[in-house]
Amino acid sequence: MATDSPASPTPSSPTPAFPTPALKPSTIAVTAGRPARTPDAPLNTPITMAATYVAGGEVEYGRYGNPTWTALEDALGALEGGRCLTFASGLAAVATVLDLVGADGKVVVPRHAYTGTIMQLGDLEARGRLRTELVDVTDTDAVVAACDGAALVWLESPTNPALEVADIATITAAAHEAGAYVVVDNTFATPLLQRPLEHGVDLVVHSATKYLAGHSDVQMGAIVTRDDELHGVLKGRRDLVGAIPGPFEAWLTLRGLRTLHLRVERAQANAEELARRLAEHPALSEVRYPGFGGIVSIVLAQGEVAADLLSRKTRLWIHATSLGGVESSLERRRRWKAEAATIPDGLVRLSVGIEDVDDLWDDLRSALDGCVG
Repeated sequence: MATDSPASPTPSSPTPAFPTPALKPSTIAVTAGRPARTPDAPLNTPITMAATYVAGGEVEYGRYGNPTWTALEDALGALEGGRCLTFASGLAAVATVLDLVGADGKVVVPRHAYTGTIMQLGDLEARGRLRTELVDVTDTDAVVAACDGAALVWLESPTNPALEVADIATITAAAHEAGAYVVVDNTFATPLLQRPLEHGVDLVVHSATKYLAGHSDVQMGAIVTRDDELHGVLKGRRDLVGAIPGPFEAWLTLRGLRTLHLRVERAQANAEELARRLAEHPALSEVRYPGFGGIVSIVLAQGEVAADLLSRKTRLWIHATSLGGVESSLERRRRWKAEAATIPDGLVRLSVGIEDVDDLWDDLRSALDGCVG
């Protein structure tokens, strides 16, 4: 593993731990990352539009820090139980983690995972930078065996878009015994439903574009860790490469975080009810729902043609990629060439939003009725 941090022009001061960790996550989402309570202080952290700073402090230049980032990092770090760094996108965060892997290092990764992660790994492997081993995360014994000789074990739980669930604690213990770091992409579950660092995971990655920001108007990524040395290494990489978020995007994401618990609660309740109703529809051969979160994947019995027809026939559900917004969307994942061949042609991923569940069902059922063979 590469562990040397690139030289940073300024010291990295630790992000302070949230002072009342006994608070519930919903309270932390609302209260963390606020300005000090001094008379006439704003309740919300302002947007600091600054490319450079007056010399003599710890920041100096806009690539090394920003007060608006710091507020968001404090809040998300408190939610995940670690120290957070934010990035320009989820893939920028992914790339920064993969930079930890030394030359010819082995990365264990789910066969079903976010296509951007799989494509980055494929590109690095094609250029001789590292080796990958694809695994079925539901086969814990096989994943544990694959940890032998690994530098990094990458997990998604639930996986995208197959919604498979991994035994994070068991796999993490095995990976550490083999000398590997473990990273969990927690985008689907969010820290409200799953806190991988509590299972011993080294790094948590988010596409903050999705549930954390929650309104389909931001691109941002994040990494959270409890390891101060790893935090320093990753910050050094961000300083050097410049994969930094914009202050406005950080502010929007922090604003979205304030209602994360409400949005996740409503989306999950809708998803649970829709999964129950969908299980009875004759147009479907399979309904996949892991029992938590706001994502449901369905497989159309008539395959690709029916799945594409469904995407065109809904009026309330929006045919779009990405997920985690307040609006409900759907997408046939195999329309993307990079999607795994083991994902059924007729699989449609549903990102369930916060609308009225009966309205969502009426629209979806009407469209599905036209897909029965």
